[in-house]
Amino acid sequence: MMQDRSPKFSLNASGPIVGAVLMILLIANTIFWCIPFYAVVLLKLLTPVRAVRRWWTRRLTWVAQTWFNWNLIFADFFLGTQWKIELPEGLSKDKTYLLTSNHQSWVDILALEKAVGNEIPFFRFFLKQELIYVPLLGLCWWALEYPFMKRHSKEEIAKDPSLKGKDIETTRIACERYKGHPVTVMNFMEGTRYTAKKAAKSSYQYLINPKAGGVAFVLNAMGEQIHSLLNVTIIYPQGVRELWDYLCGRLPEIRILVKETKIPAQFLGGNYQEDPEYKANFQAWVTELWEEKDQLIAEQINEAKL
Repeated sequence: MMQDRSPKFSLNASGPIVGAVLMILLIANTIFWCIPFYAVVLLKLLTPVRAVRRWWTRRLTWVAQTWFNWNLIFADFFLGTQWKIELPEGLSKDKTYLLTSNHQSWVDILALEKAVGNEIPFFRFFLKQELIYVPLLGLCWWALEYPFMKRHSKEEIAKDPSLKGKDIETTRIACERYKGHPVTVMNFMEGTRYTAKKAAKSSYQYLINPKAGGVAFVLNAMGEQIHSLLNVTIIYPQGVRELWDYLCGRLPEIRILVKETKIPAQFLGGNYQEDPEYKANFQAWVTELWEEKDQLIAEQINEAKL
């Protein structure tokens, strides 16, 4: 059943001035929460005991989630965006989820937080190992225990066959820290944001063709730990807008539908890269999910026009 999560009170303001004021508030909010965040990061760096470091990680997660919540509070206070959200029953912060969603705008991140940020464990996503060296952010991702993976190209494997399968094994080891520690692993299955140019090559009306390999990689690495798939569909009935448009109050309505799907047991331990049958079956499953999502978007857009 669709819930109305629209703000009970809002200035319902719009325009570039509102966007600028809101942007300044969001930047100030970020700077404010960076102070306790980096203080805790320093304490975590100085802590040799793994159990204590995990405790510090939970404190960091709380800071990150609170930062997100205040961003949404500021946005709701100024803007009149109507939020219509449908959630499955039984979501819990004590379970580990794989979350995937269509990707159209940077507003999607706020939309996901609005819908399920306080219902499930804080989001993590897989990162290339090289990104740990990104100034400031690399340290944040490390402190929040984002899994860093090292992928080997076909050329590298051809030169050194011992590298075959190392990427999945390395990631599986990195995910060991999540045992007994619920998380939500997020993956935008399309791999990029929706644009008209990209859509021209798509098999769908409102979506880009999904890339199944990333999700299969997650399931190969930590499938047994994942409780279920949260298949999120984000709909902008009046058309997709960028983050600046949202901050300026030009997004009158956002709809988010979250469907919980049990992951077929056959996909929890296979090898997407090396097993042709597994790959074909997995791609067929993902295609079915995307066909349903495309139809759902069409239905919601038509309903909003009535």
